[in-house]
Amino acid sequence: MSSSAAKPRPHAGQKAQPHSSSNSPKKLLVANRSEIAIRVFRAATELGLRTVAIYAQEDRLAVHRFKADEAYLVGKGKGPVAAYLDIPAIVSLAVEKGVDFIHPGYGFLSENAEFAEACQKAGITFIGPRPDLLRMMGDKTTARSLAQKVGVPTLPGTENPIEERSQALKVAKEIGFPLIIKAAFGGGGRGMRVVERSADLAHLLDEARGEAERAFGNPAVFLEKYIRHAKHIEVQILGDRHGNVLHLYERDCSVQRRHQKVIEIAPSVGLPVKVRTALCDAAVKIATEINYDNAGTVEFLLDLDTNEWFFI
Repeated sequence: MSSSAAKPRPHAGQKAQPHSSSNSPKKLLVANRSEIAIRVFRAATELGLRTVAIYAQEDRLAVHRFKADEAYLVGKGKGPVAAYLDIPAIVSLAVEKGVDFIHPGYGFLSENAEFAEACQKAGITFIGPRPDLLRMMGDKTTARSLAQKVGVPTLPGTENPIEERSQALKVAKEIGFPLIIKAAFGGGGRGMRVVERSADLAHLLDEARGEAERAFGNPAVFLEKYIRHAKHIEVQILGDRHGNVLHLYERDCSVQRRHQKVIEIAPSVGLPVKVRTALCDAAVKIATEINYDNAGTVEFLLDLDTNEWFFI
């Protein structure tokens, strides 16, 4: 389940401690780059917030740097990805510059519980789920277990991250080919590889783990049955702090490149009413179980050959 939020707000039990004076606009830092950062800056400006960009040395001429009211270099000498994963440097900079809110965008630290917790300890509002929810749902193997607990179908796969080649081969034989390797602590198509035969498993496992480490700072991956002909359906949910959860129906994200969605279509064309209802109900069921109190996305696959659907 991935997360997003439309408006910055502190969570239950988290007291925001704004650093900016009462007479100056509150500051929002986007811990990301490129298009997502620019889009958040635009929304923040409309809300009357002052915007702060961060950039790696390699991104010093990137457009997002010039779209913010303020921009600062982070992670000097760490590389174009590691710089955006440098939690101490980002939080320290935010405190130094009087930042009130941090929006993680997507990818990078967006599903990192340690980052959300570091913001909380620094008195900065993290725009996203609570740290405990990120620990629970940011780890996709834990999310699979939760879905199973509440009776939502999941694809055959591993219950824990895979670390050894021998372990992967044993599990792969149980799942069957084709299968897909997925990063346990990230998304955006990173750390994913489709495996068609056992002979390719070892080197693709190494590739996926390496890419997950570089993209998310964590090499953990898991295995899951791969469905060749499928619709990728996402259900948007909203939860409050009083136990209320509602869905905003589905969007079809099946048009993808390198396992990353290119186009979103809402509503999903040709999706049976019965399936649509079941997916939306399942999304609300999962969110209710964990007392989710933010905006979020619950993702499913619909097997077009069998019309079966699964939480992913």
